[in-house]
Amino acid sequence: MIGVAGLGHWGPNLARNFDDIGVLSALCDVDPELREHFGRRYPNARLYADFDELLADDGLDGIVIATPVPTHHELAQRALAAGRHVLVEKPPAMRGVEIDELVATAAERDLTLMPGHLLLYHPGVRKLKELIDADELGDVLCVYGNRQNLGIVRTNENALWSLGVHDLSVILYLLDEDPQVATAQGRDFLTPGVEDVVFCFLRFPSGKIAHMHLSWLDPHKMRRMTVVGREKMVVFDDMELERKVTVYEKSPWKRAETYGEWMTRSGDIWIPKISTDEPLRLECTYFLELVEGKHDKAKVARDGARVVRALEMLTNSLNV
Repeated sequence: MIGVAGLGHWGPNLARNFDDIGVLSALCDVDPELREHFGRRYPNARLYADFDELLADDGLDGIVIATPVPTHHELAQRALAAGRHVLVEKPPAMRGVEIDELVATAAERDLTLMPGHLLLYHPGVRKLKELIDADELGDVLCVYGNRQNLGIVRTNENALWSLGVHDLSVILYLLDEDPQVATAQGRDFLTPGVEDVVFCFLRFPSGKIAHMHLSWLDPHKMRRMTVVGREKMVVFDDMELERKVTVYEKSPWKRAETYGEWMTRSGDIWIPKISTDEPLRLECTYFLELVEGKHDKAKVARDGARVVRALEMLTNSLNV
């Protein structure tokens, strides 16, 4: 059975999914109004105001943490130390040393530590990974993400931490490498000290590169990831209702005999059918399967650590 800590922004969505699956057993939040509201919605769930009381509930196998980001590391560590499997919202920690501590504790106790990187469970992103692993695109050359909108402008975390962690998790999932170089540049146009526009660059040991454009100041809402291969290119566009993934049979072909220019090859455009399953439901189900002993929980934790370390590198660069 599962307990959810944090009923503010994202916690209600997690509670809804675990309740629909039939495993929601407890809810925890310091706000009495939130406890009362969700207590009425989920009358079979036990209510707690204190996290230690939640951990003392012997009926819980796993704890889901959806509290403010600065609390993630401490609460996840306490939950693991109490012998509970943990799903913690992104990012699970703010520094590499913190995530390494969580990974080590989970490994020592043979527990699940799963970061809540929602996009990794999106059927469209899974299709990108499938195409790459099947060598459908040829050698991958570069990946770039666009995550932009006019608002919501946050004052407690910058665009890198609010938006970038999504695309960063996808890029590292697709390429399965740690970056050698990770640099970021941004500006705080609206709130002093909080960058609302950030550009990121990553270079990997294989020679692949990646770029992220993150912004709350843009005329278009974009949620797009492009993967460029030597043989084909593919675009994942989460703003599209039906055309989530588009594969383009386009690539440089050979040098022309005149001017030294490259000729290009252009073939079919393919739009694979993508499942409409809710990514959050898939993520919650995967967590439960990890708790049951399925899949590779150690890899899930290590992949989460990879994202935090790259995020730390980008943050250090941004602060220079």
